Amino acid sequence: MTKTPQSHLAASFSSSSRPATLGKDNLLSVFELTVGPSALVFSLWGLAYYFEGQVHASYIVLSILVFALTFPGHARLQSSVFSGLASVLLTWSWIAGLLMFIGIASGFIHEYSRSVLYTWLWVAPLAEFGVCLVLRAAAPMLLRMQGPLRRAIIVGMNDQGLALAARISEAHYARTELVGFVDDRQTQRLNYTGDYKLLGTQEQLLSFVKSESIQVIYLSLPMASQPRILHILDELKDTTASIYFVPDMFVTDLIQAHPDSVCGMPVISVCETPFKGTDGVLKRLTDIVLATLILILISPLLLVIAVAVKIGSPGPIIFKQRRCGLDGKEIIIYKFRSMSVTEDGSKITQATKDDARITPLGALLRRTSCDELPQFINVLQGRMSIVGPRPHAVAHNELYRKLIKGYMVRHKVKPGITGWAQVNGFRGETKTLDKMQSRIDFDLDYLRNWSVRLDLYIIYKTIGLVIKDQKAY
Repeated sequence: MTKTPQSHLAASFSSSSRPATLGKDNLLSVFELTVGPSALVFSLWGLAYYFEGQVHASYIVLSILVFALTFPGHARLQSSVFSGLASVLLTWSWIAGLLMFIGIASGFIHEYSRSVLYTWLWVAPLAEFGVCLVLRAAAPMLLRMQGPLRRAIIVGMNDQGLALAARISEAHYARTELVGFVDDRQTQRLNYTGDYKLLGTQEQLLSFVKSESIQVIYLSLPMASQPRILHILDELKDTTASIYFVPDMFVTDLIQAHPDSVCGMPVISVCETPFKGTDGVLKRLTDIVLATLILILISPLLLVIAVAVKIGSPGPIIFKQRRCGLDGKEIIIYKFRSMSVTEDGSKITQATKDDARITPLGALLRRTSCDELPQFINVLQGRMSIVGPRPHAVAHNELYRKLIKGYMVRHKVKPGITGWAQVNGFRGETKTLDKMQSRIDFDLDYLRNWSVRLDLYIIYKTIGLVIKDQKAY
């Protein structure tokens, strides 16, 4: 996609730097970041309250310093219990030594009770190690809470591919199920021991990804295979699978590209959702808070519109339509009915200007986007986000995925009530393929450059468009 001023504007809302991932795409990574530092802080507060009856401001200051020095916490789930204990003691030794040095040098140590400090010196590492043991015990339950394992395949049965397969197989808490390898070479030319399943050739990759619901693809191919890699990437744009490079190489037109690791093995993401780890939690919390507040504020308006739709024309108040959501799976979205028909079949005609199917009230609702207001309920249900690519009808999805390269990548995130394409002039009817291509370009631009600031900017721009834009009908 050619960079436009809007593309650069979206990029300006992105964070200038991205924290390195721990390499575990699950809730355990979040817990491992926080449980250790939190145990140190809460053990200090508990001892302060036990010995002094309250937590003075000096202890708050010390806890902030401790948290800053120890966050993010160490990843110890993959190590043995003994190694975890040794790591806790070693880390705490230098943290405690540094704090004692600062306290003595500054004289600030006299602000604290000796009973609290001396007790904390041995309680703190015990508390940190204790919560590590609790997390280790709870890990299987946390994995089950996140649903089934992500099915993965590796393209290229070479040394680095086999090394990655071994790491995945040995990892106790990885959310990845390795289905097997894809490689064009015959088994006699491979380092093939029979430990992993050889699924077929690269020509069969796309069909296999679709038929077996593969969610993660690791490309373990040499840099000399660049034309073949680009061909594979082009084919895989018709899927929603996350794609990673195992070799150290560079390609253009990446979606959320950044270094990562899988069970300690370095990889480079090629096409990934921006909503991983804490960013995903932040996005979901923002959606819940804003959708709840908006629904409370507009509840009188929702009631008035519902009565008007019922009185205005025969048919249901709410129009339920199948749309394509996260990972291309079908979802049901809600809209106030604005037409005399409720099309949801294999062929759907987009609404056009002066469309005879649109009721008089429906024309007003569509022009002001009030027909979309029930979708805030979809946001609370977890089917949609407030900001994201607009959901298309299933029939349109199947049509455009064949015509527009990279079309399915937009389904790496939940669909939105409003989006980056809509605030850049692609709201409403898309008469030509070029217009739909431009809409998809903006959707992918949003995935590359997502940030909370960009979401807030899109919401702000949407309010202005609702007031003056006449493109929706």
